[in-house]
Amino acid sequence: MILKNCTFYNEVFVKEFGDIKIENGVIKEIGYFNEDGIDMSGKIILPGFIDIHIHGGNGGDFCDCDKSSLDKITSYLAKRGVTSCLATTMTLPVERLKKIAGFTADYAENQKSGSKIVGINLEGPYISMAKKGAQNGDFVAAGNADDVKQIFDESRGMVKIITVAPEAFESDEFIKTVSQFCTVSIGHSSADADECAKAVDCGATHATHLYNAMTPMTHRNAGIVGTVLDRENVTCEIICDTEHVCPVVLRNTFKILGQDRAVAISDSMRGAGLGMGEFELGGQTVYVKDGYKVAKLEDGTIAASITNLFDEFKNLLEIGIDFKTALKSCTINPARVIKEDDKIGSIAVNKCADLIVCDENLNIEEVYINGTRA
Repeated sequence: MILKNCTFYNEVFVKEFGDIKIENGVIKEIGYFNEDGIDMSGKIILPGFIDIHIHGGNGGDFCDCDKSSLDKITSYLAKRGVTSCLATTMTLPVERLKKIAGFTADYAENQKSGSKIVGINLEGPYISMAKKGAQNGDFVAAGNADDVKQIFDESRGMVKIITVAPEAFESDEFIKTVSQFCTVSIGHSSADADECAKAVDCGATHATHLYNAMTPMTHRNAGIVGTVLDRENVTCEIICDTEHVCPVVLRNTFKILGQDRAVAISDSMRGAGLGMGEFELGGQTVYVKDGYKVAKLEDGTIAASITNLFDEFKNLLEIGIDFKTALKSCTINPARVIKEDDKIGSIAVNKCADLIVCDENLNIEEVYINGTRA
């Protein structure tokens, strides 16, 4: 298949013109070819988006261990330009996490359509009770590297990220061990600046939904927020629905992180795309009511988002984030966090043909996943 007369953003995220030849789901060549193809004149082609922190949407949750549930999520994401995702779990017992890991690996191996599940994100259970947010406190536990390795093995290597609160247990050796086979992220944590810095020194290289459920930066204490912003080897994921983090803070944060360290995430739950209602999240009831921009617990605590990554991309542009920085935060940056950037995250020869075809106003018209129209 050849896409002709393309206006696209290339592997260095600069606008380019030409034809894109696709074979066996992969971009084979980019150039000008004297062959027939699909005319893309007047379109803008972006690399497929990658959501590395998403619990669900369209009525499904990755913890359901149910094929129809995962079908709902992956089809919903594909139509919204999210061509790859990490199945993100909640704080749950280890045995259940092992079951979810095995089920997800089986699903991904046999997946025929929808957004590709390219890994698993373990959001807990090794977090702080004081910063658990919407996580179920009954299952919060001290870190155990052997348990994580068992979950990793059940997933057949698909566990890509794990969130930990470094101050909640003796975490130094845990982080050193686990960071050898997946990305360790600091989050749901009451760590002070020194505890956070120590975790980074031990091998933590990512921060979970920056600002939310972590110690803030003040003028006398850097907290987690100030510490991770200061460390150039740490990437920071951010919920960009403009409700979890306000536009002014988003603008300042993206200025600090620059083009290579900011990662937009949805952190959405099963109610995303469904409007108002009551939904289950990690064994708890959450609510989306009239006027809500997020899902909340009964006491008003923000539980999760109900957005999607493409809408967040447009939010970033609307509040003044430059196009290249916003695009990289949804594509190559998350791909690098999960070490999949040799396959996905940009439009380049030998990478998967994961493409979003938009009109000139950035409205999605078509999505291709591995060269097949979603």
